[in-house]
Amino acid sequence: MNAASAKKQVMILGGPNLGRLGLREPGIYGLTTWQELGDLCRSWGQDLDLEIDFVQEDGEGSLVRLVHQASDQADGIIINAAAYTHTSVALRDAVAAVEVPVIEIHLTNPTAREEFRQTNLLAGVVDSGVFGFGVHGYRLALEGMAQLLSV
Repeated sequence: MNAASAKKQVMILGGPNLGRLGLREPGIYGLTTWQELGDLCRSWGQDLDLEIDFVQEDGEGSLVRLVHQASDQADGIIINAAAYTHTSVALRDAVAAVEVPVIEIHLTNPTAREEFRQTNLLAGVVDSGVFGFGVHGYRLALEGMAQLLSV
């Protein structure tokens, strides 16, 4: 999609409450803020020849629009849908409709948590997933995306 540029464009999307990282349940989600995580991802992306857009939305409709936008403008999507992973058919349908690679990511491992987190509506429509590695999982997802985009 970004044919004029040597770097591949990757949009990293965050769902509800991720804007509160560093403040929200630090024992579960860590102390790194969303802004700090974005800075890390942009730095890691440079190492992998990826240009990173890093965006967070709390609203379901806004996140669906971002998936559509990413599908039109980026070469790949990394998404932490947060709670919408377990509840949003609309988000699942948006991800299913994209033609670029999509990697799902979560800071924690949802399957090792509360029972309601066992439902993952995105699992069947993403290319891959990275779960439970905390902030480092974003680097793993970027490395995986670089691999998917090099094929």
